[in-house]
Amino acid sequence: MKYFTHAELACQHCGKQNINGDFMDLMDRLREQAGFPFVVTSGYRCPDHPIEARKSAPGAHTTGKAIDIAVKGDQALRLIELAQQAGIQRIGVNQKGNGRFIHLDVCDDRPSPAIWSY
Repeated sequence: MKYFTHAELACQHCGKQNINGDFMDLMDRLREQAGFPFVVTSGYRCPDHPIEARKSAPGAHTTGKAIDIAVKGDQALRLIELAQQAGIQRIGVNQKGNGRFIHLDVCDDRPSPAIWSY
C-alpha cells in the first residue's frame, strides 16, 4: 500500500489486521486520483467490535472490504465521484456534525447499488 498503513486499517477493538489487499489497491488508486489525504476513521472491524456487536448481522467492515474516510465538503463530493467512476456501488454518506465521513465498500453479498446517509 502506498498511502495507508496496516495499523490505521486494523480493528480498533482487537488490533487484528484483516483488510482485503485488492480493496486497498483500489483505495490507493482513488487516493492517487483525489490528490488529498484519506484519513481512515474505520477499516477492518472484528465481529466483536462494539459497533459490529450491536448489529443483528456483521457489517461490511468485517469482510475487510470496507473503509470510512474522514472527509467533508468539496473533497467528499470528489471522493464520491471518483468512487462511482471506479465502480464502487456501495457508498454511505455522513456529512453532518463533527464526525463527517464517507463509507466505501465492495461487498458482493450486500445489496447494490446502494447509497445511504447516516
